[in-house]
Amino acid sequence: MHGWIILDKPLGLGSTQGVSAVKRALRSGGYGKFKVGHGGTLDPLATGVLPIAVGEATKLAGRMLDSDKIYDFTVMFGVQTDTLDAEGVSIATSDVRPTLAAVEAVLAQFTGPISQVPPAYSALKVDGERAYDLARAGHEVVLASRDVTIHSLSSPVRGGGPAQLVEGASASVPLLASPLPPSKRTAVPSPYRGGIAGGTPSPLPLNEVTLTAHVSKGTYIRSLARDIALALGTVGHVTMLRRTKAGPFDLTSAISLDKLDELAKASALEDVLLPLRVALDDIPALSLTPDQAGALRQGRILAGIAADDGQYFAELDAVPVALVEVEDGDVRVVRGFNL
Repeated sequence: MHGWIILDKPLGLGSTQGVSAVKRALRSGGYGKFKVGHGGTLDPLATGVLPIAVGEATKLAGRMLDSDKIYDFTVMFGVQTDTLDAEGVSIATSDVRPTLAAVEAVLAQFTGPISQVPPAYSALKVDGERAYDLARAGHEVVLASRDVTIHSLSSPVRGGGPAQLVEGASASVPLLASPLPPSKRTAVPSPYRGGIAGGTPSPLPLNEVTLTAHVSKGTYIRSLARDIALALGTVGHVTMLRRTKAGPFDLTSAISLDKLDELAKASALEDVLLPLRVALDDIPALSLTPDQAGALRQGRILAGIAADDGQYFAELDAVPVALVEVEDGDVRVVRGFNL
């Protein structure tokens, strides 16, 4: 059992709880004890792809933190909360509601390399303390801005995103968001629901919009939502966040907790265990002879290897041996696998 189990994390579950669920499944399925870790934190209020590393794959979990991610997220306009999501309390309000055309117009500002200030309620450390612990204790938390990259930010109509817009009086608008007063609310006829009529953006004001973002490591979607709302002359917070891809893993291979329990009871977890190699699909393989594999397993350097400089996935007859670095024909072990 060395590889990856991809969970479709439900709402309310923390990443460490996801790790615990896989540990329990391994025990109940009679697989014995294995190291288990996650490949990237996902907030309890977020759902979606949570890669869980099992056995020797845990040596690659840290590498997953550097991978790109794709998220669907909904920005509710009119209220900013202290946590920048629906869990927090209101700290600012605005009567301004943008149109779809206005939303589309600002997306380019947030595509490419940008600088963003992380949320005060985050796991970043300030003087050795977690920022969210300080914020919950009532301390003022000021975090430095960081450079991240937004590879793409989909327009809900033109960018292939989830096309989820809410005007006036959608029943899905939470009370927290201070929707338009009753006199302003009108039901949207189904052909135009979501502000789309024949592909033409509606001029009506929006209470919320759902976008899709492909982002680099270190990007905070809550900060992105906050900044988009501010650029639109209003305030906002995240009401829905779903990770649809993390590195090479997406929802097609993700399973629910119920499915995890079902497979554990049937001792069939190997049916959903993805190979260790999958997390390294972006680097080439380096085939070894038995002698070369033995040398690398002993931590020795291979000399005179005809390969370009860079990282490789070294293997012997399809068995993972090590993640290695090649430089000037010398091969050094970055991470060795005990398989």
